[in-house]
Amino acid sequence: TQKMGSCSSQSCQSCFFEYETERMIVVKSKVVGSVFRLIQFLILVYVIGYVCVVQKSYQETDSVISSVTTKVKGTGFTNTSDLGARVWDVADYNIPPQGDSSFFVLTNMIVTPNQTQSTCPEVSCIQTGLCMNYKETVKTCEVLSWCPLEIDINLPEHALLAAAEDFTVLIKNSVTYPKFNFHKRNILPDVNSSYLKQCEFNRKTDPYCPIFRLKDMVSEAEEDFQTMAIRGGVLGIMIDWSCDLDWPEHHCGPKYSFRRLDNKIPENNVAPGYNFRFAKYYKTTDGRETRTLIKAYGILFDVIVFGTAGKFNMVPTIVNLGAALTFLSLVSSVKWSHLQNTHYL
Repeated sequence: TQKMGSCSSQSCQSCFFEYETERMIVVKSKVVGSVFRLIQFLILVYVIGYVCVVQKSYQETDSVISSVTTKVKGTGFTNTSDLGARVWDVADYNIPPQGDSSFFVLTNMIVTPNQTQSTCPEVSCIQTGLCMNYKETVKTCEVLSWCPLEIDINLPEHALLAAAEDFTVLIKNSVTYPKFNFHKRNILPDVNSSYLKQCEFNRKTDPYCPIFRLKDMVSEAEEDFQTMAIRGGVLGIMIDWSCDLDWPEHHCGPKYSFRRLDNKIPENNVAPGYNFRFAKYYKTTDGRETRTLIKAYGILFDVIVFGTAGKFNMVPTIVNLGAALTFLSLVSSVKWSHLQNTHYL
């Protein structure tokens, strides 16, 4: 109150150029001094250990931009009553041939051959209004459809294309961190064509080979390939490009991991796995259209690329250093209030 009165009696110019400082008092106490230094030490450990080392808050960061292409290789053999003896190559089981960061491999199927546009018995479809025998003791409506109708309850207990576990896929992934003008591929600069022809990804011996065996990826996701192949599923191929660009470029490389993504909870096992239908169309000699309908079960591999890059920048360094100094200065204020309350002064 006294200061406010003295300032009001002076000129505005004199008040504007005043500067005030806090009174400094030295407290000689081992308890207070030890607590004071301990708090300072903990703040320094937090700033240096967590903020700087763990969080790397002295860096400017950028998120990855990525593109992915895949190429599957392998052949398999099946011998069924519907299709007979047949060799399957990539044009048969890789459907569609190209996807957006994903690819599908056929492992099991239900085949309905020689379908034609005609009428046949069914419980629900486009009805013709006529009744016919569905079974000897059951009558149902006649429908207009592709006949004979698909019976999709007789799924093979073992995957027809069991050999798919030995198929391989080449994953080509290019990434960019535009803020740092950084570009790189998962096919590293020292890799040549002869190496790609014989390498296969192994986490211990060959962690940067971009060619993956399907069974190995499923195994790393803690799944059994042959079990998963019966009804299909979705497997995630995660590529982590988190990089510290303060280090030389060769330290920045892809880190692969694998995880099953579709629902396989026993308590909620409705519509398990992954499947879809497609058909192959033909013309008979008399010009009649016919088709073979295939309900395809298999594994959808989804490539997911993520990552963050960081590089030293003066602005976040100054901001975090200022925050650290602010924390340290607050320690004195806290102790001053404590001392006043405990009548040390």
